[in-house]
Amino acid sequence: MSAATILLDDIDRRILNALQVDASQTNSELARLVHVSAPTCLRRVKHLTDSGVIERQVAIVAPQLVGPSLTAVVEITLDVQAAERMAEFEQLVAAEAAVLQCYRVSPGPDFVLIVQVADMPAYHALAHSLFTAHANVRNVKSYFSTFRSKFETRLAV
Repeated sequence: MSAATILLDDIDRRILNALQVDASQTNSELARLVHVSAPTCLRRVKHLTDSGVIERQVAIVAPQLVGPSLTAVVEITLDVQAAERMAEFEQLVAAEAAVLQCYRVSPGPDFVLIVQVADMPAYHALAHSLFTAHANVRNVKSYFSTFRSKFETRLAV
């Protein structure tokens, strides 16, 4: 499903760029940074949030600092690609915390997942529960990260 595009002016873009760098700053700090009054800034951020442009604010955790970590990029091809079977698979992986991202892709596999687990035994258990035991998964191809050279969440707006 596709949402309507929200028209952003220069102030909205400055706010979004500043928040993508540091969403923990106070409204006063943000207003000063983007050169608008604090009430204007607060109203704009509320509008951007209410309209869905700002989905949520989160802390980005360094996986290597919180314990063992293995990142896998997983290609999934389903046996049956009917819309309801695709949605069923999306619901299955959405419920799994280890699946950080899920994309429908074309051409090639049906889905590409970004998965974060503690180690290879944890990946094996996840692969068995999500892919092997799932009757509609025809093919799984996994790539394991050996080094993360870039990780970014910021969109160019």
